[in-house]
Amino acid sequence: MGVELIFKYFTTLTDAQKAHFEALEGLYQDWNKKINVVSRKDIDELYLRHVLHSLGITKIQEFNPGANLLDVGTGGGFPGIPLAILFPEVQFTLVDAIGKKIRVVQEVVDGLQLQNVKAIHTRVEDLDQQFDFIVSRAVAAMPTFVRWTKGKIKKQSLHSRKNGILYLKGGDLTEELKGYSKVEVFDLNQFFSEAFFETKKVVYLPQKYGGTS
Repeated sequence: MGVELIFKYFTTLTDAQKAHFEALEGLYQDWNKKINVVSRKDIDELYLRHVLHSLGITKIQEFNPGANLLDVGTGGGFPGIPLAILFPEVQFTLVDAIGKKIRVVQEVVDGLQLQNVKAIHTRVEDLDQQFDFIVSRAVAAMPTFVRWTKGKIKKQSLHSRKNGILYLKGGDLTEELKGYSKVEVFDLNQFFSEAFFETKKVVYLPQKYGGTS
């Protein structure tokens, strides 16, 4: 499944956005040969397993111009880079503790000439900044992730939904989320028909300014 998969679900893309999405495959295939950040199987299904999966967040929450998002443990740039293509007027900060991954992210960002992405080699705990939303793809259990990102959420909200965490996860999350009364879980298979999304979810956890929900 190629870039047509993205065009199938996102039908109002500009020509510039279409060109960016089309360019992703070549950029990742090229850089993955030099620095392996995506498995071979996943490279072959890049648009399904990485790009469309990342964009699943937008089925739950769209982002207003001027918003500031943090992608924690971005790996090869997911979900941050696909979201940055879709929301060119939103600022994205992508962080990862592994330097070679951030190098690939920076090369892809440069290749696409994205002006709204900053890639930083750091641990999120060491980042001195606050954001409207924090996004990520299953880098840790939610209690650990909440601890890592404590104090990173802005007080003022630009959206009707409260600022917080939007987390891509899979499987049974009952145990992991039982301590959070305000958590919401959305099944991605209600938006995407591919079998890959049968167990995939977006978890939304509102966060209080400087603390947790």
